[in-house]
Amino acid sequence: MTIQNKQNLSLGTNYEQVAGKFRPIFQRIAEGALAREKNRELPREPIQWLKEAGFGAVRVPTAFGGDSVSQKQLFQLLIELAKADSNVVQALRGHFAFVEDRLNAHKTEDQSLWFQRFVEGDLVGNAWTEIGKVEIGDVVTRVTENAQGHLTVNGRKYYSTGTIFADWIDLFALDETTNQHVIAAVSTHASGIKISDDWDGFGQKTTGSGTLVIENVPVSREYILPFDQRFKYQTAFYQVVHLATLAGIAQSAVAAFSDEVRKRTRIYSHGNAELVRDDAQILQVIGKASAQAYASESIALRAAEALDGAYLSHFQNDQLLDQKANDLAELESSQGQVVISELVLNLTTELFNALGASASTTEKQLDRFWRNARVVSSHNPLIYKQKVIGDWEINKAPLPYVWQIGNSPAAKQQEIAA
Repeated sequence: MTIQNKQNLSLGTNYEQVAGKFRPIFQRIAEGALAREKNRELPREPIQWLKEAGFGAVRVPTAFGGDSVSQKQLFQLLIELAKADSNVVQALRGHFAFVEDRLNAHKTEDQSLWFQRFVEGDLVGNAWTEIGKVEIGDVVTRVTENAQGHLTVNGRKYYSTGTIFADWIDLFALDETTNQHVIAAVSTHASGIKISDDWDGFGQKTTGSGTLVIENVPVSREYILPFDQRFKYQTAFYQVVHLATLAGIAQSAVAAFSDEVRKRTRIYSHGNAELVRDDAQILQVIGKASAQAYASESIALRAAEALDGAYLSHFQNDQLLDQKANDLAELESSQGQVVISELVLNLTTELFNALGASASTTEKQLDRFWRNARVVSSHNPLIYKQKVIGDWEINKAPLPYVWQIGNSPAAKQQEIAA
C-alpha cells in the first residue's frame, strides 16, 4: 500500500459529527462515576455502552465500517471520555494501541478480519507486565508446541489493564518455537483463561488492571505477531493516552470544584466577599486551574498531531522521513508527559484552597482527581523521561522506542552472596 490509497487510511473526519454520537454516552458514564468510585465498582456497563455504539472502531477506516478519525481526533474523544471517567479511558488504552498496530500492519497484510471484529464491538485488553522474580529482559509467559504439534501459551501477567472487559488479549510472550518475543492475540473466552480483579491501587481503582493466568491456552500461528513488527510509535501512543487521561482529569476537577464554589454559602470572616463565588482569591484559584487544564489539553493534542505524522509516514516508503516522524512523536509525547503531569498534579492539589476542610469528606471524593492523576503520572517514570529529553537536547542521543522493567541481575547476585 502507498500513500495514494488514502481511502484505506484513517486521516480524519468531521469531529463534531462523530463526537455527537458518543457525548450522550459520556454523559451517562459521568453520572455514575462518583458512585463507582465510592463502591469500587468496575465500569462494565459503561464499557458495554461504548462497545455497542462502536467506540472501539473510531480509528477503523470508513471503507471497513469505522469512522476514520485521526489520532488527534481520537485523543480529543478520549479527553472528553476521561472527563466523564478517567478509569474507562485507561481500561481502553490497550485496545486502541492494538487497533493502531493493525492499522499499520494493513500496509503489507490485509486486516479486514480484525477491522470487522472492531466494528462489531470486539475489544482488546493488555497483558504485558510480569511481577515477582522476573529478571529485566526475561519473560515467563511462553508459547510452546505440544506433542501433537499444536501451539499453546502459558503464563501469568499483572497490570492486565482492560482485559477483564475485553474479548481479546494483547499478550506479550516468548515464542519458544522461534525464540522471538511476540504478541499472542488470545481470546478471553478460551478455556484456561482466568482474570482476577485484584488491582489495589489508591487511584484509577476501576481500570480492571488485575492478574491474568493463562494455562494451556491454544493459539494459532496466525494469531502470533512478532514483537519487532509492532508499530514504531507504540511507546509514544501509549504515553499520549495517559496525557489525554490527565487532561480529562484536569477538566473534571475544575468542573467539580467550580460547582462546589458556586453552591457554597459558608464564608470566612477574613474573606473578601459576601459570597464565596465572588471572592477574588477563590476566583484566582479556579482561574489558574482552568488555565492549567487548558494547557494540558493543548499539549496532549499537539503530541497527538505528531502521532498522526508518524502514522502517515509509515505509508510513504521514505525511511528518513519515517525515522524523523517517529523521533518527533517520541520526543513530543515525552515532553508532554513532563509538563502535563506536573500541571495536573498541581491543580488537583491547589483547587482545595478554594474550599474548606469540608472538601475532604469521603462523600464527595474530591481527592479522587489527585489520586487518579498521581497513579496515571506514575506510569513511565517522569525522572527518566526528563533525562532522555536532556540527553537528546545535549547529545542528540537516540530516543528509546521500547523499554522494559524487571528484577535487576545485580539484586540477584546480592541474594546469592548473602
